[in-house]
Amino acid sequence: MTGIERLHEIMRRLRDPQTGCPWDREQTLESLKPCVLEEAHELLAAMDRPEDKANHVEELGDVLLQVMFQCVMAEQEGRFSFDDVANAISDKLVRRHPHVFGGVEAKDSATVLRNWEQIKQQEHRKEARHSALDGVPATLPGLLKAQRTQEKAARVGFDWPDADGPMGKVREEMEELQAEVDARASDRPADSGGVKGELGDLLFAVANLARHLKVDAESALELSTSKFSRRFRAVEAGAKAAGKSLRDMTLADMDALWEEAKKREG
Repeated sequence: MTGIERLHEIMRRLRDPQTGCPWDREQTLESLKPCVLEEAHELLAAMDRPEDKANHVEELGDVLLQVMFQCVMAEQEGRFSFDDVANAISDKLVRRHPHVFGGVEAKDSATVLRNWEQIKQQEHRKEARHSALDGVPATLPGLLKAQRTQEKAARVGFDWPDADGPMGKVREEMEELQAEVDARASDRPADSGGVKGELGDLLFAVANLARHLKVDAESALELSTSKFSRRFRAVEAGAKAAGKSLRDMTLADMDALWEEAKKREG
């Protein structure tokens, strides 16, 4: 018995209406949504620590469990099976890689992505998809959603030729945001949603710049957030070592501890 066959059999037993696990039997597609999201994020964390092989294997397994869970549920309802899912993605991979499985030539990744998008558009003509932007999940995190939307537009030619365009756009959006902030802070009436709108435009422009620099915006922000958290904890530790509370310290005192933390990181 292969590993996937064993997992399939275990999941079928857990979902058995008479002898299965009460919790597993009660689950629905709706109740599994938080599980899928949580397991995906835990896998992302494991991918940042590939040296921890056991954890990486475990988190991949947890994601695979979510796939198998839904497949067994679908089998019980007579809708589809795990093999249907595996064959569907296999067919898609072969269909969208004609440069590997067919006679099409693709000398670089950019050509592959353009071909991929053209094939997708052909496939979706029979569906209710009429825009190159269709297919971006509505529930993606903001920065990731922005980059995926920009990527789709770029694949049909709507894009800056290089990073200079997005860099200029970031500067432009900064100026427009500053104008909205100044207007709100003055006696002149300002659109209450103006600052939010301009801030959103700035974030969208930054995500576009990240894409042109071949940086994943979501990962870059996570890296900076982790760095901030690490240094802030060091500030807290420094204050505690001095017998003080952050609430009793001045901003200058805390900034000094922050600079010490930066120096220790090198």
